[in-house]
Amino acid sequence: MTRAGFATIIGRPNVGKSTLVNAIMGEKVSITSNTPNTTRSAVRGILTTGDTQVIFVDTPGLHKPKSSLGGRLNDAARGAVEDVDVVIAMVDCGAAIGIGDRMVLKMLIETCRHADGPRPFVVVNKVDRTAREAIATQLISAVDTVVELANELGHPSFLDRVEYFPTSARTGDGVPALVAAVKNSMPESPFLFDDDIVSDVSEQAWIAELVREQLVRKTFEEIPHSIHCRVAEYEWPHITVEILVERDSQKGMVIGKGGALLKDVGIATRRQLPEGAFLELRVRVEPSWQKRDDILDRLGY
Repeated sequence: MTRAGFATIIGRPNVGKSTLVNAIMGEKVSITSNTPNTTRSAVRGILTTGDTQVIFVDTPGLHKPKSSLGGRLNDAARGAVEDVDVVIAMVDCGAAIGIGDRMVLKMLIETCRHADGPRPFVVVNKVDRTAREAIATQLISAVDTVVELANELGHPSFLDRVEYFPTSARTGDGVPALVAAVKNSMPESPFLFDDDIVSDVSEQAWIAELVREQLVRKTFEEIPHSIHCRVAEYEWPHITVEILVERDSQKGMVIGKGGALLKDVGIATRRQLPEGAFLELRVRVEPSWQKRDDILDRLGY
């Protein structure tokens, strides 16, 4: 008998969802940075161990949108909790539970309110950055908030099903216990993917994401949110990635003085590609693309 199913991870921006998925998988399947909303689509990491397969779904951070793109990212996160077996809501151990966290926890409760619905887990992440006493305080705060919201929403029975896990996605502390609980929640099912597949992200999409990751890490302020990357040409070993920005001034900042920044991005990306890859980066201005539904449709958001 085999078991298989989906576990979606939700949370506000920068709580460590992508880092957690990478820690669970033991390799990089989702790009990361300190910039909010680095994740722009539902990225799936496929963990197959023994007779159990779990598809962990990394989602964009839930936030108050300021553009059409932001609204679509929220929609992607909300859509990713439909028809899954486990929903994991993440909060940051080092920050007070705020409006954004309450929105996430409300989504968890509403999604998992029925006894035959997805199993609900709450993860208090980044315990490695927090004193032991503060970890206990944050766990108590998370429990109190969930109790308050479940009663407010009229779903007190939810409280009998929810479980809590303190973790550090960065160091791996607490992650095995979480993974074991998720695996035990999977239904009987044949495997949904071949057992040697670790992600359903296409090679071209992954290369574009690696370029965007480096750009996000090397640029500042509003620039990361104004960047979209896509593979324009692919004929191994030649790969051309087109980088979209919204203004001419941003184009200059992405290229850098004498092309230095773009060169650094290319070097850092090539280090993560198979040996022999030839990577060309091109920058193009697409005015206000984040706010234009026609462009967002074309880019696949």
